[in-house]
Amino acid sequence: MRIFISTGEVSGDLQGSLLIAALQRQAVATGIELEIVALGGDKMAAAGAKILGNTSGIGSMGILESLPYVLPTLRVQRQAIAYLKQHPPDLVVLIDYMGPNLGIGSYMQKHLPNVPVAYYIAPQEWVWSMSLQNTSRIVGFTDKLLAIFPEEARYFSRNGANVTWVGHPLIDRMQDAPNREIARATLGIDAEQIAIALLPASRSQELKYLLPVIFQAAQNIQSKLPTAHFWIPLSLEVYRKPIEEAVKSYGLRATILSGKQKEVFAAADFAITKSGTVNLELALLNVPQVVVYRLHPVTAWIARTILRGSIPFASPPNLVVMKPIVPELLQEQATPENITQAAMELLLNPQKREQTLADYQQMRQCLGELGVCDRAAQEILQMLGSAE
Repeated sequence: MRIFISTGEVSGDLQGSLLIAALQRQAVATGIELEIVALGGDKMAAAGAKILGNTSGIGSMGILESLPYVLPTLRVQRQAIAYLKQHPPDLVVLIDYMGPNLGIGSYMQKHLPNVPVAYYIAPQEWVWSMSLQNTSRIVGFTDKLLAIFPEEARYFSRNGANVTWVGHPLIDRMQDAPNREIARATLGIDAEQIAIALLPASRSQELKYLLPVIFQAAQNIQSKLPTAHFWIPLSLEVYRKPIEEAVKSYGLRATILSGKQKEVFAAADFAITKSGTVNLELALLNVPQVVVYRLHPVTAWIARTILRGSIPFASPPNLVVMKPIVPELLQEQATPENITQAAMELLLNPQKREQTLADYQQMRQCLGELGVCDRAAQEILQMLGSAE
């Protein structure tokens, strides 16, 4: 049985790899032989997929920010559709990555209507509340939508999709994270040292808009807390050089690491981070955090005035419970001074820290039970069985 999986960006590659591992496990258990072909990245390749195009570095947030990626995105989309036309799969799984996946899903609906399509981790239409047009398209070409957030499940169900809530895959992923003591011993962090994780970028635009304000705040914190040391796990190796240069320029006491993200998170006392999947990973490891996000000013203006987007929150922990459990500093509020102030409060105020940990506990209840990826894989393989 051939499954085609389409996703992009660093987080999509991670989620795709977790799903592929679960699909392989479930296929062995049910006696199905799988071939998995994908748009994705190195993690998905390592999990056993044949990668048609590497999309882990193709991605952006915003309108102007996405322009450099229009041609690479169209190229991989055309590549995927040409493959689907020549080698129709038994099933298609789409993971997030709205632009290309809307095109691929629409192609399947029009030209290969007998091939079932699953959408796992749908685009966050339920958050943006901008237009029902994309929602209608997703519902139209999706045979089963596997939701990871309760509110996502409710939204798409209300709009006519066949939805199963499976829970959030990070529940599975963070199970094998080391505890704090082991992580700190692995990284050589002394008991009295304050370990602060800095997560400025998984997209190139974030190096431009986020890194300077995050590193300036880190410089401020370093001057106030002499025992602080910064830990920077790389999302992509290509970012090492610009981050190394920035660390030197800002005079930070910092260590840059590849492949040690879980250890850094588990060891950290606190994090300053971009908005994204990492916010949930930190929350599941009880690390207080300040979330920062900035876009090009023109993009922000368009979103606010023309599209009239009503986004309640930017970070997943807040979206899960629809309340501000982690501070979010967005656009004009994302200044080094504001980041420093929010950081010092979480680092030095025990009551604020305890409230954050209590809120994390509430959030965790909304993410489902262990076995998320296996439940998603079972749903997908059941679609294969019913399509025969």
